[in-house]
Amino acid sequence: MKKQILAAAAVAVLAVSCTKSTTKTEEVENADGSVTTTTTTVSETPSVIDTAKIDKAKENVKTKVDAAGNKIDDAAQKAKEDLNKAGKDIKAGAQEVGQDVKAAAADGAAKVEEGAKKLKEDLKK
Repeated sequence: MKKQILAAAAVAVLAVSCTKSTTKTEEVENADGSVTTTTTTVSETPSVIDTAKIDKAKENVKTKVDAAGNKIDDAAQKAKEDLNKAGKDIKAGAQEVGQDVKAAAADGAAKVEEGAKKLKEDLKK
């Protein structure tokens, strides 16, 4: 999709650059001595188009579009790899925290059990 948009923009620029315009200015002296200036611009699209120039321009555009597409693809791949690494780091950290929580819970349960035994012995006395 990105390559198609860039190619369409390049073709539009190429089409505009093939237009030739001529500007002509005329000055006419009126009977009262004043001067009237008229400017005329004529734009024409040549009927004969230099296909060699167009082919070269198309090839240049294609090369640049391919290079831009490759840069975008490379950036996307790098971002994917970075996100994958971050996900693995988060997973490892979560597992470590989970193990710490389990250990703390087991330690706490052992202390509660020990306290319950001492209480039971104290109640028997």
